[in-house]
Amino acid sequence: MSMIDYTAPAGPARGHLSVPESEGPWPGVVVVQDILGMTTDIKRISDRFAANGYLTLTPALYQRGAKVGCVVSTIKSLVTGQGPAVDDLIAARDHLAADPRCTGKIGVVGFCMGGGFTLLLAPSGIFDAAAPNYGQLPRSLSALRSSCPMVASYGGKDRTLPGAADKIEAALAKGDVPRDIKEYPEVGHSFMNDWGFRGPVPLLERVVGFNYSEPEAEDAWRRILAFFGEHLASPGSNR
Repeated sequence: MSMIDYTAPAGPARGHLSVPESEGPWPGVVVVQDILGMTTDIKRISDRFAANGYLTLTPALYQRGAKVGCVVSTIKSLVTGQGPAVDDLIAARDHLAADPRCTGKIGVVGFCMGGGFTLLLAPSGIFDAAAPNYGQLPRSLSALRSSCPMVASYGGKDRTLPGAADKIEAALAKGDVPRDIKEYPEVGHSFMNDWGFRGPVPLLERVVGFNYSEPEAEDAWRRILAFFGEHLASPGSNR
């Protein structure tokens, strides 16, 4: 598991590459970071996909200049659907597809801000499965009618995204997209991200309800891995 450079339109991009220990070739997964960036948590998520047999690349989106400017640019890319962050994510997918160790079947998974990018990229036609987790809804939900197969997870107590799971379910149903959409009623935003907050109620939890919850997180992991196992498998293979 290491940081690598890969080719992107704006110049070399950095990413955390996680390689399975099992015998390849393997399907690929692009992991899209949350708003906090290339944290220990997001690297751990990348490594967990690799441990389950996926060649995994997590782009470092805050890499082109000062972090504040990078955050602003990345959020702008999410809103507009274009720009360096989107280009870096697509380039990460292309990097995996060109790797001889990859089967060519590639999924995308994201958390928080990364979930928004995952929803944005799901109808692009370049991914074989998508797993947005508490991602911001795209400006046009109708675009999701052309989405790749999707497994999505949201928190019922997420004050930032009320009713998001139902809206995604309805949009995907209109396109008859294979899907597994679930809202967990007792958790809020970022319930799958274990940032290591400890002690008295941390600021993010107290103010906006960001809080890791292992039971729901593990159930979401089970669903994602099962869904990816189905939709990223190569014909005639066990995966």
